[in-house]
Amino acid sequence: MQELLLKKIRLSWYFVIFFVFYAFLAVLLPRQQFEGGALTLFSVNSFLYGFYISPILSAQKGRIEDLHKIVREEANALFAMVLATKNLPEELRNKLQEMFRIYIRNNINYRHAAAEKDYESLITFCLDYKGPEKKAVDSMLDKLVANQKNRTMFSMQIANKVFSNEWMIMLMLFSITLTFILILDTGSGLILRFVTALLCTGLTMLLVILVKLSTLTHKKAKQVWLPLQKLADSHFYRID
Repeated sequence: MQELLLKKIRLSWYFVIFFVFYAFLAVLLPRQQFEGGALTLFSVNSFLYGFYISPILSAQKGRIEDLHKIVREEANALFAMVLATKNLPEELRNKLQEMFRIYIRNNINYRHAAAEKDYESLITFCLDYKGPEKKAVDSMLDKLVANQKNRTMFSMQIANKVFSNEWMIMLMLFSITLTFILILDTGSGLILRFVTALLCTGLTMLLVILVKLSTLTHKKAKQVWLPLQKLADSHFYRID
């Protein structure tokens, strides 16, 4: 899966871009005094926004932590499988190692559907093998099947993104909160306009971080693949 350009931009650049944008709006937009009812509505909406986004943000952070553990466990399992091929005939050993290499590369490059097929190909190859190393290949098959638990948990966590209905509610509450903050009359002082821009930037950054966590393009999420990356780069001699 190719990452979108917006997902590749660093969070620090997002902060600068959003701050300049909101500072511009804070200076130009007309201000309005709110009555008690409007301020109550603003307070309720702000509370709901924080109440709704906080557990979703925590869940996505937990999802990445779980992926770290799952991928590390799978890297250990793959390392043990490839290590078991060292006594096989060269042609068979190279064939299996190349299949493992393709599977790992597809995982690292976010081609998870292709990686799933690669793993199924490994199982099919071991099932269909009828050569003189049948016993060793059957042992490999047992390890591949045992690793399916990791594969299942991995697939579940990959699919555990923020759902569209959750995005809809968050964007609605976010838009209302942002509108109130930008048009609230805080006086003519530039310092309070600066604070307004900072507050709007902070609220927006929460959504940007959530997008990056959900799509696994956050810096912390990219570190998930380090054990597999090390395994592939070292030609199965080392794991992270």
